Amino acid sequence: MRSTDGFVAVEDINPRAETHLLVIPERHVESFREIGEFSPQEAKQMLEFVADTAREAGLEDYRVVVNVGPGGGQTIFHLHWHILGGRAQGLP
Repeated sequence: MRSTDGFVAVEDINPRAETHLLVIPERHVESFREIGEFSPQEAKQMLEFVADTAREAGLEDYRVVVNVGPGGGQTIFHLHWHILGGRAQGLP
């Protein structure tokens, strides 16, 4: 687990790739649709945290995915980013 002021990164309990991490803001925001609730500085910090987390996991090539809404595959209604590295399972 990795954390900084306002964000945490954990391993996904149902990994879809060799490395599958979740970056979660501590403040509740239901989905990416509400990203405007973050100030520009908070949004920048979140994206930097995503990139730093991938780097610290040793990933050079990876995907960053955000599922939005049930039709987009979102099952947990708290904004989170998936970092997927290595061989992906069941993804295009």
